[in-house]
Amino acid sequence: MDDALIYKAAHLLRNANRGVAFTGAGISTPSGIPDFRSPGSGLWNNADVFAVASLQGFRRNPSAFYNWVRPLISLTVNAQPNPAHFAISRWEADGKLRACITQNIDGLHTRAGSKTVYELHGHTREATCQSCRATVPAAPLIADILNGGGIPHCEHCGGVLKPNVILFGEMLPQDQINAAVDVTKSADIILVVGSSLEVSPANEFPLLALQHGAKLIIVNLEPTFIDCRAHVVVHGDAALVLPAIQQAMENVG
Repeated sequence: MDDALIYKAAHLLRNANRGVAFTGAGISTPSGIPDFRSPGSGLWNNADVFAVASLQGFRRNPSAFYNWVRPLISLTVNAQPNPAHFAISRWEADGKLRACITQNIDGLHTRAGSKTVYELHGHTREATCQSCRATVPAAPLIADILNGGGIPHCEHCGGVLKPNVILFGEMLPQDQINAAVDVTKSADIILVVGSSLEVSPANEFPLLALQHGAKLIIVNLEPTFIDCRAHVVVHGDAALVLPAIQQAMENVG
């Protein structure tokens, strides 16, 4: 890691009071949850994306979705927040960040103690019946799925239950989008962590923050399309970089 970049990021965050974190899969890979695109380890390897993870594909063949998602659910259930999640939680508690906007569905930010989390791609805490639209807690369904159960069905009407995660072809949750837009427009810092910024419209949040005068910090293993407009770019493992920034913040006057 470049110490000069770490201290520059620390200085910016130390002076922030309306910051927003924007996180992607790369913040959770140190917790054992694979991302979607990395060669050899991504969740899309050996999978027909639109067959297993699109709304149309789910409706046509829900068993294909559940067979594909079962290993991910197992990893997510057993994963623990890592130092990057805890750093973001601490910065919220210290008044440096107002919110965390995440593309992740793993719930690790909340488990790390973050209070204001906007989940753009949904979550696995609940499931919704595709027939009667009843919403039910997902924990019992997840336990059954992990034990080899088949497609979960609604106890009210017998319809197929789908976890409240956003599939391809499905609208993003508008309440989460609206709240994330509002907090981004007022941000003085936007900290992008572990996102390739390749998925639209989620990747527009850093641009929105810049348009409204925020400074941009990017922590990611690989370059992104917006690196050239960032005030600080650190290419590295989020679970190592964010604790280093926290340590530096304690030394920045």
